[in-house]
Amino acid sequence: MLLDKVKYPEDLKKIERKKLVELAQEIRERIIEVVSKNGGHLAPSLGAVELSISLLYVFNPPKDKIVWDVGHQSYAYKILTGRNDKFDTIRQYGGLSGFNSIFESEYDFFTVGHASTSISAALGMAKARDLKGEDFKVVAIIGDGALTGGLALEGLNNAGTSKTDIIVILNDNGMSISPNVGALSHYLTKVISNPLYNTVRIEIDNLLNKSKIGGNIVKTLDRLDGLLKGLVTPGRFFEDFGFRYFGPIDGHNIDELIDTLDNIKNLPGPKILHIKTIKGKGYKHAEKDATKFHGISSFEKETGEVKKKDNKLSYSKVAGTIITKLGEEHKNISVIVAAMPSGTGTDIFQKRFPERYFDVGIAEGHAVTFAGGLATQGILPYVFIYSTFLQRAYDEIIHDIALQNLGVVFCVDRAGLVGEDGPTHHGVFDLGYFGIVPNIEVWAPTSLEELRDMLYYSYEYIKKNPHPLVIRYPRASDDVIDLNKIENVRDYKQEDVVKENIILAVGSQYKNVLEAVYDIGDKLDVIRVNKVYPLNEEFFERVFSVGKRIMVVEEVVPRGSFGANLIKWAKEKGFDVEKFKDLTLPDEFITHGPRDLLLEIYGLKGNKLRENIIQFFSL
Repeated sequence: MLLDKVKYPEDLKKIERKKLVELAQEIRERIIEVVSKNGGHLAPSLGAVELSISLLYVFNPPKDKIVWDVGHQSYAYKILTGRNDKFDTIRQYGGLSGFNSIFESEYDFFTVGHASTSISAALGMAKARDLKGEDFKVVAIIGDGALTGGLALEGLNNAGTSKTDIIVILNDNGMSISPNVGALSHYLTKVISNPLYNTVRIEIDNLLNKSKIGGNIVKTLDRLDGLLKGLVTPGRFFEDFGFRYFGPIDGHNIDELIDTLDNIKNLPGPKILHIKTIKGKGYKHAEKDATKFHGISSFEKETGEVKKKDNKLSYSKVAGTIITKLGEEHKNISVIVAAMPSGTGTDIFQKRFPERYFDVGIAEGHAVTFAGGLATQGILPYVFIYSTFLQRAYDEIIHDIALQNLGVVFCVDRAGLVGEDGPTHHGVFDLGYFGIVPNIEVWAPTSLEELRDMLYYSYEYIKKNPHPLVIRYPRASDDVIDLNKIENVRDYKQEDVVKENIILAVGSQYKNVLEAVYDIGDKLDVIRVNKVYPLNEEFFERVFSVGKRIMVVEEVVPRGSFGANLIKWAKEKGFDVEKFKDLTLPDEFITHGPRDLLLEIYGLKGNKLRENIIQFFSL
């Protein structure tokens, strides 16, 4: 196999160009084989195989810097940069990351996982190169989805005005930014990327710009050039940002990719190459349903069917179902997501009420402020965003929602550890960043039933008393429940606290604590903490009056945790807090691996949680 001969990029350059198509097929087979077992981002990576080969064939990393956006399309790049022998471990505990990480390889130049960062990061590298008088190329790869993010447009704007040598590759696999312009577009791209054409153009421009009349001629030619491009390509948009535009070209044609990259790599200034690719290329099931195979768990390679481990119901599915039921009852409810309809389970609402469903793309800040605007006009917006992505809208949460005390419900999915996607996706900071903002109330359901009940209850609750409400829930599944009924939203009760040993289990940790103390529960009061902020002071006065040893168990980092806020409050009230423990995740970025395994490793599930409890309470 050709792939066996390629350990590093320099080995790739020894392969005849005509055999690179064969290598691409071998890489696809390798990716499909591993992802079918481990799960992962299959469709995006299959769509970028030829691009990865061409980049490494033309450029010379680690001297040249190749910066991927998000990183979920870089599996082929990992395989070709010294990681093929470990590729079987991708997304497994102790194995390769599912994204690019500067801690993993000298060929990963920026740690990624969130969208729209590549252009800004690459521009920083290019500017550093210029400041230090060094000589290397910088290439940023960004997808059409990530280009919708405001950060990407900020990067484009700054890079274009800076006149810095940088190449941006737009991997367009479905947004239909441009029409299919066929042979004419391909011909024009070959012409404007040809070295002789560009040498002549640069010399003419330099000559004409030496005089006022010549400068006017250059401007006129530029306008005509722009008009022509505007007729057949989307290049005008990018050239208005200050970029030289090339494309669109076939992102699966290795010869065309290599020739074009070779032609433009030494041109001065910012350049953008627009390539058209097929998400899931080479695997018929992924080509047919790219959304399903964007990020997928293990599946049967022959049929493409997901390997179902059990008959469980996810928190996301419950949230999507209940908000749809609420939407049927109340016409003033709207739903806002940031490019994650199926991931948040809200695609059910989208199909049922498309006019009240707003997918704003990868634009979390806009999503929040947009929700604020809706709320001022009598609409009750429910904003469904993953915890880790909502971090990107923190200023908007404070300034545009909390400051005005607007009635917006944030359904914060993937709160806590998310598993194989790792540190860029773990939602372990939200209690900290919500907990310090006035007016915000935070709920954390301890079960699917509580999530169902809280969502049902939230409408009338916020309608009567408009203010920001957060409902945070984990990436987890549980036994199927009845979604057609609602019970009382259970809160703390005075009579709950009767024993001296008290465990306050926050949200998703309630079930884990109950499982850990199954045979010693009679020696403890295990209290569900489902209303996190603001603190129920009357209840916690009872807790600290009765309890001699008090433990909080929560799936967050310690700084800014519920326990940290609770102990601060208790000290201010004059309670004895000597026998208090906040059992959290460590104060560090948590690695990737199966969620349940990570919880046990870090002492929040199973035997380790049980040991922590027994030790603290001396049971």
